[in-house]
Amino acid sequence: MKNTDIIIAGGGFAGLACAKALAEAGVSVTLLERKKAPGIGMHTTGIIVKECADEFAIPESLTRRVTDVRLYAPSLRFADLHSPDYFFLTTDTPGLMRHLSDEAARAGATICYDTRYENAREDGKNIIVNNQFSCQFLIGADGPRSKVAEDFQLGRNTEFLLGAEAEYEGLKLDDNAFYCFLDQKLAHGYLGWVIPGVGVTQIGIAQRLPRKPDIDAFVSRMGGVFDFSHAKVAARRGGLIPVGGLVQPFARGNVILLGDAAGIVSPLTGGGIHTALHYGKILGETLANYLKHGGEHPASRLARIYPRFYFKQFLRKSYETLAPDWLLDAVVTNPLFINFAGGVFFKKKRLK
Repeated sequence: MKNTDIIIAGGGFAGLACAKALAEAGVSVTLLERKKAPGIGMHTTGIIVKECADEFAIPESLTRRVTDVRLYAPSLRFADLHSPDYFFLTTDTPGLMRHLSDEAARAGATICYDTRYENAREDGKNIIVNNQFSCQFLIGADGPRSKVAEDFQLGRNTEFLLGAEAEYEGLKLDDNAFYCFLDQKLAHGYLGWVIPGVGVTQIGIAQRLPRKPDIDAFVSRMGGVFDFSHAKVAARRGGLIPVGGLVQPFARGNVILLGDAAGIVSPLTGGGIHTALHYGKILGETLANYLKHGGEHPASRLARIYPRFYFKQFLRKSYETLAPDWLLDAVVTNPLFINFAGGVFFKKKRLK
């Protein structure tokens, strides 16, 4: 039996941020990740908001800055949005995951790739994981369908977007813009997007389950907007995006959920990278303080600071039910709507 203070199930943004913070504080931490190597089989778009870029040092070589937004109605009428102080970063997401993994390992975390979290059970004051590891805390950072949550009867995500994205080579865009397409038939409850990435162009769409996104239909529609004559698909990906807000309970004893497993993803935008990194770091620091200095139990602190997203959930449900395509066509160039949309895209992103 291998002894370690902390086991983290899942090597995404949240798990790696938590592992790095723990290792930097001198806590023994082992991360289990089912993938064979960092950065393979990615499901995320890898789009990072300004607030995340300001908080975390992300190598410029792995990013591309995007400054403007062009918002399309279903009829393809559009409004251009701009803020001189705001930007998004698209990323070489596999490269970024390798970078985060290397950082956590250099800090002293033990990262076990090609090692799936299988099961765990409590044994007195310890938790036995995979009948191989003994730890004091188990962190479930294992995605929207968390096995840790299932094993310990914690809250489960029940509301999802399903996203699909393709990376295209040879597709040139006229502007350095984040092109967003509102269309309740193709992207019910969310939107489609085209955005310049790092060496590629990212084209994606998401729908509120049980509807499923048809990426090929969306790309076909984009043929009237962009020139695909020299474009070819370089990669495809897709996955679930939890949009139901914080799961309850997110912790029991010394088992704590983090990232998508905890539901800390914006129900309005579907953004979860910043919350994953931010709260992953906080959980690591709080755990270290608890183990080394008898500080506050991390579950108690997270209960006070984890985002609930009440207002964003209200906006999401309102958009799903009260914004048919004819209304979106009518308002997309309206100054009041443009001002509201500018606030959604450019207003400082709160983590609540």
